[in-house]
Amino acid sequence: MRSSLAGLWPRFASLGYEAILLVPVLFVAAYLFLALTHDASSTLMRPLFQLWLLAVLAAYFLYCWLKGGRTLAMKTWHLRIARIDGTPITPPQALARFLLALWGLLPLGAGFLWALIDRDRQFLHDRLVGTRIFTTLDAKPSDPPPSLER
Repeated sequence: MRSSLAGLWPRFASLGYEAILLVPVLFVAAYLFLALTHDASSTLMRPLFQLWLLAVLAAYFLYCWLKGGRTLAMKTWHLRIARIDGTPITPPQALARFLLALWGLLPLGAGFLWALIDRDRQFLHDRLVGTRIFTTLDAKPSDPPPSLER
């Protein structure tokens, strides 16, 4: 098995592919919300609608990261998320990573662009939470990434 830290190009390509894949997920979630409430524009319903979509995104990412360490886009690009030592991430780490990644999107994607200046080319949320994205070109989906301890 060959595993190492993933480069910037595959990680950014995976992000782009992830955005495309999330469109139908969010579409179905929005449809379900509107089918049940018949309104997403009132003063009360708009924040509830936004929280609903955020919860759907959180459920998708946390489920994928905790059950195999990868989303569909990450599988396509042979990427896997793990802790720095190569072990699977914990639920608190997954939640913190999701929330910090959301926060990192707000100022024009600064949390992701951070990788351009980071010494290890890591996204800011990965740096803060203690996770890394590994490439696993010859790995089976069940194989964990190797340890990075020296």
